[in-house]
Formats: sequence, structure tokens, C-alpha cells
Amino acid sequence: MPFIEEIKKLKSLSVVGLQKNTGKTETLNYIIKRLKNENIGMTSIGIDGESTDQVTQTPKPEIKIYKNMIFATAEKFYKAKKFTSEILDVSAKTTSIGRVVIARALEEGKVLLAGPQDTVWIKQTIDKINGFGTTLTLVDGAISRLSPSSPAITEGMVLATGAALTINMKELVKKTKHTINLINIEEFGMTHLKSLKNGVYMINESKEIKKLSIKSILNFEKLEEDFFSYGNTIYTTGSITDKFLKYLSKQKNIKKITVVVKDFTKIFVTPEVLSIFKKRGGTLKVLKKTKLIAVTVNPTSPNGYTLNSLELKNNIQELTTVPVINVREETV
Repeated sequence: MPFIEEIKKLKSLSVVGLQKNTGKTETLNYIIKRLKNENIGMTSIGIDGESTDQVTQTPKPEIKIYKNMIFATAEKFYKAKKFTSEILDVSAKTTSIGRVVIARALEEGKVLLAGPQDTVWIKQTIDKINGFGTTLTLVDGAISRLSPSSPAITEGMVLATGAALTINMKELVKKTKHTINLINIEEFGMTHLKSLKNGVYMINESKEIKKLSIKSILNFEKLEEDFFSYGNTIYTTGSITDKFLKYLSKQKNIKKITVVVKDFTKIFVTPEVLSIFKKRGGTLKVLKKTKLIAVTVNPTSPNGYTLNSLELKNNIQELTTVPVINVREETV
């Protein structure tokens, strides 16, 4: 598949599901199988790789490791694997189920991945894995969390969506479209803003920067000074929500307002609120855009209801220029 060649150009890739059981693990296995002759590594943010879903009790595919691949997982799961491997590193810090072990597989086998549980640690782990000679590290994203797909952590991402999100085709396409739209938000340009400490900043037309007294946009109602007395561009190192965009959409100077966040994983807004903000003239930008490599679809819900795979793929393909595939249908 063409997108596998695109993956080979990266040093790190996250595979993230929009919902539990959307086919994320199958997507990861699909990629791993097609890269089994490459120098790759893998880990997870949080706990994954269970043979049975702990919520729905439905079967889910295990993560398969091939000879010479490097993987990072928590001690509990490392000890439970049934294939031989060489330990390369053991973390000083510990997760809820033990330290993180980085090892090289000496034969094929299946493993439960449970990596670092925060974004800083996962980034450090990726760097360590790459230090053992890998050309690419795959990150299995945590359920309902898009943080591993931040461009600050991985260079690219594959998005897994499917009927587990909803069995209503129209609603499924709508929710997937919203995420793709967030991923595709354009960059602001002032990349040096990423060096600023946590907080909220205003930028004027001369690109001069002023830090506001509030530490987070979530506390914007506590701001005593006028937001726009210094400029019309707002940069926050944290997240933005519906409440803030609704507030901005009511401002008289809305057509001049630009909101900038680090990347799309910092945006927690509904499609409806974002649409109103944009229609009234507001602009939303990111410091760093995430590179979407492909979208995979799983038309079957956990309770067995199956959507039309071709229709689902075609509907989502209309939203993006990257490949949209059902990995169960791919044999190449």
C-alpha cells in the first residue's frame, strides 16, 4: 500500500482510535506486518494489547512482534510474554504495573503493550528506542486520547474510525470529519511561540507578545483586563473549549480574532461551536500541524452490527486526500 511507503519516511508514527474498538490494534498489526523487515520499534501510551476487551468482553487482536523488533512495555506484561527477547533498558520510573522494559525480540511472538502514561515520558521512550538503531517507532495510542498524535511526540499519525463510534453512518462520518478538520488546521507561522512558558498570551499587529495574568484559557472569566486591549491574536499553551469559543463568537471584533494553540490535540470543541466561530469570522490556527498518513475504517460495531464498508470508505474518502482503507479487506 502507498501509505506504508509514506510511513517509512518517518521516525515516529502514532496509531490512534477515535473510540474503543474502531480497529486501532488491527491497524497497528497491519502496519507492523508490512514493516517486519524494517528496523522498527513500538510502544503504547497507557495500557493496551488485551486479548479481550475489558469493557465489552469482546475479542480483540493481540499485537504481534517479529524477530529483531524492539518494543517497550511494562514489567507485568513483559514477564507474561511467551517468546524470548533481549532486555536493552529498564526505566527508573514506574507505571501502575511496573517499570517500562525496552527489549529486542529474538523470535516472533505476541505481547501486551503498556507503555509510559504521560506524553513527556512517551517522547523520552521513543528517543531511547530510536537510540537502539530503529528507523521508525510506532506508538499505540491510548483509548479516547489523541495526545500521542501530537506533532510534538510523533511525526505522523494514522487515524482509526468505525462503527464502534456510532452505527449511524451520517453521524459517524460527521464525527470523523470533525477530527480530520482539526488535524488539517493551518499553521500560524510564529513557531518561536512554542518556547514560551505555560500561560495565555496576546499578540498585536506588530507581533509583539504580552503574557496575561491568567494561567489558562479555562480561567478566562477571571481575567480583569480587556482581552483585546493589546491585540487580537490569542495564543494559549493549554487547551480551548466550547465555552471560550462561544465567548469569542459574541465579540464585536470577531472577524479580527485569531486563536492559536500548540496543535490539534489541544482543541476540545464541538463541530457546531467551531462552525459558528468560523462563520462569524473567527480564525483558529496551530503552531504545528499533524501529518495525517491514512484513515482506517472498521465498519463492524462491538455488538455485531455492520455498516456497508464501501459506502463508509467512500464517504470518508471525500473528506481527505490521504488513503482510506479497511485493513481487513487488504491482502497486499
